[in-house]
This record gives sequence, C-alpha cells and structure tokens, in this order.
Amino acid sequence: MSDSSKPKLNAEASMKSTPRPDFKTVEASRPAFNTSSKWHFTQTPQPNWKPSDGANDKSKSHFSHKEIDPSAPGRLPVQNYKLLISGIVPRPIGFVSTLSEDGKSTNLAPYSFFNMISHDPPLFVLGFSMGQGKAKDTMVNVLATGECVINMISEDYIEAANYCSINSPEGVSEWALSGLTPVDSTVVKPKRVKEAVFSVEAKLVESREWESKINPGKKTGVLAIVEGVKFWVREDALDESGATIDPAVLKPIGRMGGITYNRVTEGFELPRPEYTEVIKDPEIEKLVKEAEGFKL
Repeated sequence: MSDSSKPKLNAEASMKSTPRPDFKTVEASRPAFNTSSKWHFTQTPQPNWKPSDGANDKSKSHFSHKEIDPSAPGRLPVQNYKLLISGIVPRPIGFVSTLSEDGKSTNLAPYSFFNMISHDPPLFVLGFSMGQGKAKDTMVNVLATGECVINMISEDYIEAANYCSINSPEGVSEWALSGLTPVDSTVVKPKRVKEAVFSVEAKLVESREWESKINPGKKTGVLAIVEGVKFWVREDALDESGATIDPAVLKPIGRMGGITYNRVTEGFELPRPEYTEVIKDPEIEKLVKEAEGFKL
C-alpha cells in the first residue's frame, strides 16, 4: 500500500475525544431524536432585568477560577485542544468542498475552526490544524487552487456531513461515501452541496502559518482567509427581500466539545440599548454619572 493510499492519521482518535468504546450501544439507550421540536421564540432568561442587575444567577459566585498557562512547561497541546473545543462553543461548522490542483481529486470535509469576519467584503476564516505534522487535503487544495465552497450544515444531513470527517486515503472522495449531491458552482471549480440550505463560493485572499509555542519551530496550523464571491440560498429559506435566512428552514447544527453536536430549536430577541433613549430614565442617568468616575 503506497503512502497516498494509506488511511490518514485520525487526530480525533489519537486525542481520545470519543471515550465510549461501543457508541452505538450507548446511543441506543438514549431517547430518539425529537423531530417535533421546531424553531420557536421564547422570552429572554430574565425579562425583568434592569441596568446594573448583573448576572441572572448569582448562586455560583462563590466558586473561584483556576488560572491556566497554555504554554506552561509540561502542558500538552492536546490539553489546550480539549479545553478550547469544550469552552468555545457552540461553533459554526464550515463544510468545505475543494478540488486538487490537478483537478483529479475532490474533497469534502467539515471544519469547526471556522467563522465569518466581515460582510463588506464577505470574508471568512478557516483554521487548519496540522495534527501529527500532516497537512489536511482541504488545506492543500485551498492553498494550491485558491478556491473552495463553504456549505452550512443542517439537521437534514448531519450524519452524511459527519461521515466526511473520515480519515480516508488520498484520492478517496468523501462525496461518494456521504451520498451527498455535488452541484456545479458558478465562479469556482469545486462543487457545492445541493442538500445545503446555504452555500458560499469563495476564493483565497491570504494565508498564514502558525508555529507551536510549546514546541518552537514546529508548524502546527494554517489560517486561510477566503472571500465569498457567490451565495446560494434555497428559495424556501430566503425572505422576499433576499436578505434573511429563516432559521426554521436552515436548522443549523453547531459543534460542541469531543463528539458532541448541538441543534438550534429556539431563540429569543434582545434589542440593543440606545444610549440617547435610555439616558432619559433618571435611574440610568444616575448610573451613567457613577460610570463616568468608575475605576477598577
């Protein structure tokens, strides 16, 4: 078996982020997925909150915090990884489609080190970890071709999207393994996922390599900034103005720590305060005067 035909190292497995040896047995003991839970609005956690009230639940205020130095001697990178993916949550998942430089190999993979950073121009970040020093196919393809398609993952195809994280050998397409449908893009060569409610064709703007602080000199990751050059939104999800996607149709999935995901079934609305309006309240005006001289 050649190096290119060997399964890639599975970073998730080496980090033991799946602690249950027989997951299907454990899953069978859990309640079925609640398909009756639909998107709806609720009140905020504390509708009667007033300025200066602070946190809603003050019962945990007696707990102290533990200070952690991410670069402390003896601290392993995997400890920082597990801490961060369980603390920075929920994370949006960029389901990225790419094409190899020679155009012969396709790749489709989910990344939760992903987010939007600007709307004008539309800019997104993708963070690629180089676990075991091995560059990911998606990273290689994006840097070589300067193109990709970012698809947002919904409940309707989460199992198929997750299967694309498999450590298959180079040349084995995740498209076929997932059963998802590739559709031609307009501006870039990689195809988009037809099942995705929202997809973004994107082109590379710039990239930057990272070195480990724990093991100086070791390349551990790459940041890619890409610009959205074409949007695709399923017609039943888009409002008449063409500006808003209905969360009830999108049904987004987020990434938590380990192998845990979360779904979005409810939300609440919370208007931002307008200073010139709230200052008309004598109590808030008093707080503002106290804030002018506030010192830590």
